[in-house]
Amino acid sequence: MPRTHIKIAQRPDLSGATSEVTERVTNFLDRIEAGGEATVRALAAEFDGWDGPMVVERATIEAAIRALPTTVVDDLRLAHRHIRDFAQAQRESLQEFEVELAPGLVAGQRLVPVHTAGCYVPAGRFAHVASALMSVTTSSVAGVETVVVASPARPDRGGVHPAILVAADLAGADVILGLGGVQAIGALAFGLFTDRPADIIVGPGNALVAEAKRQLFGRVGIDVIAGPTESMILADETADAHRVAIDLVSQAEHGPDSPVWLVTTSHELAADVERLVPIYAVELPEPASASATTAWSTYGEIIVTDTREEAADVSDEYAPEHLQVMTSDLDWWKQRLRNYGSLFLGEETTVTFGDKTAGPNHTLPTGRAARYTGGLNVLKFLKQLTWQRMTPEAAAVQAPVAARISRLEGMEGHARAADIRMGDL
Repeated sequence: MPRTHIKIAQRPDLSGATSEVTERVTNFLDRIEAGGEATVRALAAEFDGWDGPMVVERATIEAAIRALPTTVVDDLRLAHRHIRDFAQAQRESLQEFEVELAPGLVAGQRLVPVHTAGCYVPAGRFAHVASALMSVTTSSVAGVETVVVASPARPDRGGVHPAILVAADLAGADVILGLGGVQAIGALAFGLFTDRPADIIVGPGNALVAEAKRQLFGRVGIDVIAGPTESMILADETADAHRVAIDLVSQAEHGPDSPVWLVTTSHELAADVERLVPIYAVELPEPASASATTAWSTYGEIIVTDTREEAADVSDEYAPEHLQVMTSDLDWWKQRLRNYGSLFLGEETTVTFGDKTAGPNHTLPTGRAARYTGGLNVLKFLKQLTWQRMTPEAAAVQAPVAARISRLEGMEGHARAADIRMGDL
């Protein structure tokens, strides 16, 4: 079935970090591992101008709680409650079990939290307060014993952003480090300032942070290697063009490399949105206006399809991080769509709600990774450990079969370990 590109744009480069970024991050991580805390302190001073305490003291957190307006604290508490309750429901949907697979052969699954989680919270152009709630709450609900947060400390605000301190504390952080960038990721991975090396590091960040996580993957677990934020809207003739355009612009403000896409079955809606998006982008304050305008110009697309089936195919092909549906028959779309980070159904359900307060986690796969994985969730912090036990009688039944398969594969040692369980050695 045909699709028409009303506005066509280049697709983001998904090939990974540039050689310059890769080399720079490798150098930083090598220096941090060799030089330890002294090197991290020097990098914090060089890049963030921070030479104060690396570990945030309890008194500083209490001062931040007192300093923030009551409405801000109340808003954080409401968002935390939604995120916590959703994560708790996720946790309760997972279960340990044991099953008798054959007489005398019992196997099972345990769910064991990782010991230490490192949660990175960016605070550069945006102070990602919601990210603190998302990552720390989810790891806490999963039962992680030690949750360490790292977020940039800067002299112009007296350390870590106060709202991030309050959010992280509310969500259950055990330690908060005033660190940003690669030095933060290195400190989390190597256990600097805490003596607790992270088993997993989660949270968004810039290209350097993403590359640091990529290079450390294997040594530690990670959530995702995130690229620029991306968002798609699926809409039909029932959608309001103004809402569609505003929602596209709201996601384009993340940065000049953040793609936003509209896929619609309505030529009229496509024309209206193409006209409105530049208007709404220019109306934003700077630097959001420049980011949204550039993102739309460079990466924005509008695609018109003849049928909703073809629109769904386009969406699954792109596998967007955020996917909004502004159509009739929302249940059809919920059942049909399969490749996305998180789904937002109906005109009232904007991505902003999911990013900040609704409950499902906002750390999501980008760059078409939604074809094979979902977003951050309690399972990321839980190990699914299997076990098995069998009686002598069950072992005698399993042994000849396992021995024959082992010899088929040419693994005589394995075969003899099975043979001895049936008295042949």
